[in-house]
Amino acid sequence: MTDFEPPLRLILDGEALASNWKALNARSGSAQAGAAVKANGYGLGAREVAARLRDAGCRDFFVAHWGEAAAIADIIPPAWISVLNGIQAADIPHIRALGAVPVLNTPDQVAMWQSSGGGRCHVMFDSGINRLGIGPEQISQCDLGSMDIDLLLSHLASADEDSAQNEAQQRAFHEQAAASGAKRLSLANSAGIMLGADYHYDLTRPGLSLYGGIARPEMEAFIKPVARLSARLLQVRTQPAGAPIGYNATHICGNDTTIGTISIGYADGYLRAFSSKGTAHYGSATLPVLGRVSMDLVTLDISSAPELREGDWVEVEYDLPTASALTGLSQYELLTNLGTRFERIWR
Repeated sequence: MTDFEPPLRLILDGEALASNWKALNARSGSAQAGAAVKANGYGLGAREVAARLRDAGCRDFFVAHWGEAAAIADIIPPAWISVLNGIQAADIPHIRALGAVPVLNTPDQVAMWQSSGGGRCHVMFDSGINRLGIGPEQISQCDLGSMDIDLLLSHLASADEDSAQNEAQQRAFHEQAAASGAKRLSLANSAGIMLGADYHYDLTRPGLSLYGGIARPEMEAFIKPVARLSARLLQVRTQPAGAPIGYNATHICGNDTTIGTISIGYADGYLRAFSSKGTAHYGSATLPVLGRVSMDLVTLDISSAPELREGDWVEVEYDLPTASALTGLSQYELLTNLGTRFERIWR
């Protein structure tokens, strides 16, 4: 299988990734920036991402599941890895053997960790997202004062907006922080970094913007794109005016049109939301998507690039904020839905 050249390429800019972390670290003030590398490094490849961020100076890495921690524990010191989704009793022997740090999210998890011997941990306080974490009404059930809490975390729900919820969450977190006994405090995600020093505390936890996502408009000035998509041209045909294109004939050619079919589709994360909306590029030529996106194929109008031949490569437009506005998909979805059939090429 290794002798076959994949017809899809994900071109990844390692210098841009490192630059984004350094820019977010600098804007974190006196705090240090960590990195969310969960969901396979937001779809780009957790091991490659983590190694590059480690070399750039990052020392705190956040994953969701214990399997994600194990997957990078040979290249990142386990003590630098935090697992956000908590613990189960059956996992505790494996957790201790691995050495990554659990984020405890419920009073039961706190009690479970203490009864198994305790040790260094993190605690998630729910300051208002009401999703995961110990709520303010549950704090009295937890004997936090007797624990070795390295990091007290919380997560902002609306940092990408100028919302009153941001200040309310910051106040709730600040009130709890002093009573927790934690050595370090962490509240801000990518967007939260831009809310100012009151949100930075000791550690910020960027995710989306490491990978080129624009979490707030003021980031456009310094966040660099990391990922580019390329696909091979499989077929070129000329269709007459009136010819239907793709499933359910959602596009009808208005004129004689040169059609190019490329090797990408919704199985690769290029979702149906791009149907008759997306574009690709070949040099300076723009190649509109015609009709429905299929599982493995997309049809383009390549009339503006008559030099294109079967076997050539085109660049699929995938600028994150632009694609998000075009399709209604979030920038997070656009990244984490990228499939496994891409040849990931780091440059």
